[in-house]
Formats: sequence, C-alpha cells, structure tokens
Amino acid sequence: MDSFYLIAFVLIGVIAGLLAGLFGIGGGAIIVPALILLFTGMGEAHGMTADWIPHLAVATSLATVVGSGSASAWTHHRRGAVQWPMFASLVPGLLIGAALGASFAPWLPAIWLQRLFALFLLYNGVRMLFATTVTAMRPLPSTLRIGAAASGIGALSALVGIGGGILIVPFLARHGVAIQRAVATSSACGVPLAIAGSIGFMLGGLGRDALPTLSVGFIYWPAALAIMLASVPMATVGARLAHRLPTATLKRFFGVLLLGVGLRLLVG
Repeated sequence: MDSFYLIAFVLIGVIAGLLAGLFGIGGGAIIVPALILLFTGMGEAHGMTADWIPHLAVATSLATVVGSGSASAWTHHRRGAVQWPMFASLVPGLLIGAALGASFAPWLPAIWLQRLFALFLLYNGVRMLFATTVTAMRPLPSTLRIGAAASGIGALSALVGIGGGILIVPFLARHGVAIQRAVATSSACGVPLAIAGSIGFMLGGLGRDALPTLSVGFIYWPAALAIMLASVPMATVGARLAHRLPTATLKRFFGVLLLGVGLRLLVG
C-alpha cells in the first residue's frame, strides 16, 4: 500500500475520531465517503474492484467505530454522562438490527434507502439547528417501542456504515435527554452496534471473489487499523470538548453535521 493512502487513512481517523467524541456518531459519516473515494483511487492494482468498493467502505467504517466509540464512551462514562439504563434498553434492538442490516447489505440495492435516510437526516438537522426552546418533550416510549426503534436504527446504521449516533442522538434528545448525555449514551451504544455490524460484514464477505488480499470478508484491515490508530486519541479529545461547549452550541453544530451528511447522501 502506498504511503499516500496510509497518510490519508490516518487523516481520516483524526477527523472521524474528533467527531465521534464530540457528537457521539462514530465518525462513519466522514469515513464512508472518504474511503469510497480512496478505494476507487487505489483501483484493481490493490484489489479494489468497483463492485465491492461501497461494501468495503461501509464494513471498514463499522470496524473503526469499535475503537473510536470505545474511547469516546469511556471518556463520557468517567464524567458520569452515559445513561446506562437507556443503553441497556437500546442495545438488544441495535444488535438485532445491525446483524440483519449487515447480513443483507451485499444483496440489497441501497440507493432508495440511502435517499430516504438522507431526508430523515435533513429533517432532524433542520429541527436541531433552528430549535431555540424546548416546548414539549415526548415521554420515553414503552420498552417494546424502544426495541423496535433501536432495531430500525441498527439496521440503517449497519447498511450505511455509521455508529448510529446520527439517529440515536436525535431520538434521545427528542425524548428529553440532555444533548451531552444523549451524545455520551450514543457513543456507548455505537460500540456493540459496530461489533455486530462488523461481524455480519465479515461473514457476508467470506468466500466472495475479487476482494483485497488483506481484507477479512468486507473489512479492509490496513485502512481500519490506520484509522483506529488516529481516531481513538482524537475521540477522547472530542468527548472532552462535548462537555465544555454549551448545549445550544452543541445542538447547532450537530444540526449542521446532519444537514451536511444528509445532502451528501441525497445527491450521492
């Protein structure tokens, strides 16, 4: 692998790790499009065939979330911000959804799902960016509804290679969880989600032709390890910043991020 690509993977990790800690999103919203671009540039000389590049990018992104999400969650936990009861309510559904999403991803055309997901992000981005006061928070739904919502979040997250925070944070914030605590809890939730999704993509890619020699299933480990190496310390920095920024500012930053990612997915 050329040193150019190695440096690029590290830089992706720096940016993604900072976002993971700051917004609890796992960084996949940055990693996936960046990896698609880089893997396309690497080409068949490095074993990157066009048919599998999106799958490799998504799966590799999920693998990196395990590292950055763990570092971010640990920092938030030390500050007492992770809502562990809510984590316990969300995780079973997230695991089921992520496993299903990753297992079906190699056979499902994702373009319309991607566009629907983009519209969802745009809606939430506008809401978080322009909401000035909270007038009526919804109470937390029943355990069954939380599980159903988590399953959908897990499936969508695995299909597009994110840690779920883009969906989990607005869900928790909409139900009255303070934004810093929503970000912290989302960071913790992203770890088991990413593990389940990564395993699904590894199993789904086993035995398939025209994959890079240094991949296991759809996870390209040279990129995954380089990104994790940079993202883990930066996730800690981002998590510390999340507790220093005022709530309103954090919401607006997160709203801008949702709008940017949503627009990218809509036109992509």
